Formats: sequence, C-alpha cells, structure tokens
Amino acid sequence: RRCWGAKHMAETGTSLVKKRNLAMARAKALRQDREQGWDPHWKQIAENLLPRQSRFFTEQRNRGGDRNQNIIDSAGTHALRTLSAGMMAGMTSPARPWFRLTLPDENLADHHAVRAWLDDVSKLLLRVFRKSNTYNTLHGMYRELGGFGTALSVVEPNFERVIHHNPMTVGEYSLGLNDEGNVDKLHREFKLTVEQAAQWFGYSNLSMTARSAYDSSNYTREITVMHLIEPNADRDPRSKHSKDMAYRSCYWDAKETDTNGGLLSEGGHRRFRALAPRWDLLWGDTYGSSPGMDALGDLLQLQHEQRSKSKVIDYQVDPPLQVPTAMKRSGDFLPGGVSYYDQNHPQGGVRRAFDVNLDPGVLLEDIRDVRERINRAFYADMFLMIAQSDKNMTATEVAERHEEKLLTLGPVLERLHTELLDNLITQTFERCIEVGIVPPPPPELNGQELQVEFVSMLAQAQKAVGVNSVDRLIGHIGMLATGTGDPSPFDKFNTDKSIDRYADQLGVDPDLIVADDKVAVVRQQRAQAQAQAAQTAQMAEAAKAAGALGGVQTGPMPENNAGADIMNLFSGYQSPSATEL
Repeated sequence: RRCWGAKHMAETGTSLVKKRNLAMARAKALRQDREQGWDPHWKQIAENLLPRQSRFFTEQRNRGGDRNQNIIDSAGTHALRTLSAGMMAGMTSPARPWFRLTLPDENLADHHAVRAWLDDVSKLLLRVFRKSNTYNTLHGMYRELGGFGTALSVVEPNFERVIHHNPMTVGEYSLGLNDEGNVDKLHREFKLTVEQAAQWFGYSNLSMTARSAYDSSNYTREITVMHLIEPNADRDPRSKHSKDMAYRSCYWDAKETDTNGGLLSEGGHRRFRALAPRWDLLWGDTYGSSPGMDALGDLLQLQHEQRSKSKVIDYQVDPPLQVPTAMKRSGDFLPGGVSYYDQNHPQGGVRRAFDVNLDPGVLLEDIRDVRERINRAFYADMFLMIAQSDKNMTATEVAERHEEKLLTLGPVLERLHTELLDNLITQTFERCIEVGIVPPPPPELNGQELQVEFVSMLAQAQKAVGVNSVDRLIGHIGMLATGTGDPSPFDKFNTDKSIDRYADQLGVDPDLIVADDKVAVVRQQRAQAQAQAAQTAQMAEAAKAAGALGGVQTGPMPENNAGADIMNLFSGYQSPSATEL
C-alpha cells in the first residue's frame, strides 16, 4: 500500500534527490526545535519516572539491560500506572460503550430509522477498536501523556483489522504546528531490517545496498528509515492522485542516495493521520506539559530522601568504628565474630567513630508526605477511590466525592476528546466507509453532519457536577412549599425541562426518555380518562340521590314519591297540583 511503483521511477534522479534534500531539511528543522527545547527535560523525567519509555536514539531499539538506575522508590511510576489505567477505564473502557453518534437536530435524531442507523454504526466502530490494537495503543498513550505531556500514534489502514496503530514514544518523533496551533507535521526516525523494508516498501524500491543485503540472505541487517508527513502545498486540488492529496507522506533511507535519491515511498492522505494529543498546553508550544513535569521535584526529593534514609540505617546498623592499632588485622568484626584486646591498653577499646542519632521514622513521615503529593499530582487518589470502592458508584457519586478534582481534570478531558478520541473516531469512520462495511444510511441523513457524544464514566461525571445545582434548587423549592403550605413555588419550575437536562447530565440512554410529543399524547389521554371518571362518579352520585328521593312518599299511592314528582315536574307530564306540592 505504501509502494510508489514503477510509474514514479520516471522522475529524474536529480528531481528525486532534490525532493529528498527538501524533506531532510524540513525534518532537520523539526528535530532541532524538539532537541533544543524538550529533550533535556524529557530525559530527566524518563530517568526518574519512565526509564523504558523514551527512545532518543534509534540504537536504543530493542535494548535490554537495567535502565532503572535512578529509581529507588517507585511510588511515582506506580502513581503514573494508576493514572493511565484510570484514564483507560474512565474514558475508553473496552468493557462498555464510551461514545455514541448523534445529530445536531434532536428531532431528526429521534427518528426511529435514524436512531437505529446511528446505533449500528457506533457498535461497528467499537467492534473495529476491539479487533485492532486500538485499546493497547490508547493505554500506552495515556501513560505517555501523564509522563511527558505528549503522545503519538499514526493510524494506518489494515486489510484484516481495518485500522492499525503505530505508537511512538518521545525521542522518536518531532512535531510541527499550523497557524491555528494544531499539529499538522510529523517527522519520525526508526529502524527496519531489510526483510521488513522489502515487505513494507517493495524490493524494487530499496537502495542498492539494502537489495544486496537481501539477495545475500542478510535479512537482519538494519536500515534507518525517515518519515515525513506535512501539508501538501504544491498539490493540484482537482487531481485524485495520492500525491495531490491534502497531506504528503514520504519515506526515505537516511544513509543511501542511489539513483532514486534514497526515496522509499511517496504518497498522500486526505487528512493528517497522526493522533498527537497533549495533556496541557501553553499557546504557541508544540509539545504539552504533564503531571510528570509537575511532580518532577517531588520525584527527585523522594529518591534523595530514600537514599538519606538508607544511609541513616547503614550508619546505625554498620557504623564506622575506632579500633586500637594493636588490633590491626587481628579482629573479627563480622556478626558473631570475636575480637581480643587488652582492657588496660592505653588506646582503649573498640568504639563508634561518631553516632548518628537521627530517627528513621522522621524521614519516613516526610517520605509519606512526598508520596501523597505525587499521588495527588497524578490523580491517583481519585482513580484508586473509584477502583477500591466496595460498590459500583454512579457518575453522580464520583462527581460528589471528587468534584474539585473533576473540575481540574475537565480541561484535560476536553482536550483529549478533541485531539485524540474525536479524531480517532473520524478516521476510523472514514476508513470503514472506504472498505464498504458501513450500512447504507436512511434518506433522512442526506446532507446531515454527524456528531460524537462521549458517554464514558469520566465524561458523565463531568456532566454530573452540574446535577448538584439542580438538586439544591429542587430542595429549596420543596422547602418553600413545605414551610408555607403553598404549592405555588413549583409553578416556577419546569419539570419537563429539568428531567431532560438531568438525564443528559447523567448520560442516560435517550431511549429511556419519552419525547415531548408522545408525552403530550399520554397526558391528553390521561386528562380524558380523568374527565370521564369524574363524569361517571357524578352520574353515580346523581343516581344515588334519585334513589333516596324515590323512598319519600308524597301521596297515598306507591307511585306518589318525591323522585317521581320531580321527574314529572321537568318532563311536563302529570305535573303535581299546587295542593299536592
């Protein structure tokens, strides 16, 4: 899919070399901006938080060994692990729907055929995410975001799984911004074996050196590949060729410049395929800030205090000694050892060189305080509260217990919804259309724009923060009505609107809320039934009264009674005389 084919070989060698040199210059500028401004800070964070997450040199690929040299207390790493797991479970849990497709027009979205199609497509996208490596990639991206403030994954088409993610860690890539502050340029550098390169780009597109290694069965020989994605300013908008799409994508061999200029592949994309979310951002910065950056001072202090505590313990368990010179090379000071000396020796016996009287408990108390600050920086206390709860908490309970933290986390969630999840859903939806697995939409959707609504637990909890104000309002109205005995305060409250807003803030399935037009029909039927019941009750009371009048005698004959007299009076027949009345 990435091979540019023989028709591109018609370009002259000079043209290809010029194109390669131009791409190299742009990539170099992006990399210099990153190396000068961010690499030193990222390296310090990696050394004290995520030593295996960074890769600032291509030679670090597939490198084992002990890289945790600076981490004595892993509390920060565990807190970041809790953050990434909490974000995964709270925002994009594979076990439950975390988004749904909808429309700006609520009336149209409530149409049965439209609602069914939107639900089917939402479930289709969730199946694609489960089948691909999306969820594994998202978990790693949350970890990168918490540690370094920026994460990256390139979404590629895949024949079997529809999409496939190529995630990267800091040091492997460089980014660039457009005039709106959005990421629209990507340069990355990585290594492939010649066998992988032949599978990726095609044997004929490899350099002479790589083809020679492949022909000699030296398949494990590695080549350095560089990749650049950038806006295609020179494209022809009328052309449907891949090289004339909105974004240009080219790969080249970093060390070979054969007749094709080392260019391995050249193509294009309709949209920027990289997902490059930032945790927090200062306008104008290319890369984001993170909880790991906020907690870096605490992380350094924690390691320092753990080393100091270890020294205190060592001084108390194995203190330095002052020993008479006469006992030189004759004493056994190991546990259980025996040493002999003359008690009257003028130099005295064995004693400590100095005493360390610091209580390790004092350091432990301060270490606990530092750990708590680290947990707060990574929101670990909030996510652990949700995980360790003895019952399944609703989004409202989460919001009530950690309203302040959720408000602090709110801007981060909004940024991730826009830069990560919304972009991911859009790219996957377009890819599903390309492969023809999206069911045909109903005619009502012609020309309509789809919207993404996030219904994850954290998204619902953010909305549920506003539920508290509604609850307080209802409580206040109820207090007024109860205290005065006057129900008129409820006349100021729109119960229908409050139910709709309450359900939306709690993330309730819209199918559970009856539409206003259907509610009007139900209420009309209820009013008619109530009127009919009242009329029936009134007729029953009238019949009862008539029966009672029938028992009152007004003359000598049985038919002379009050009920009959009244009926005769109004019917005009056998009306009683004045004397009878």
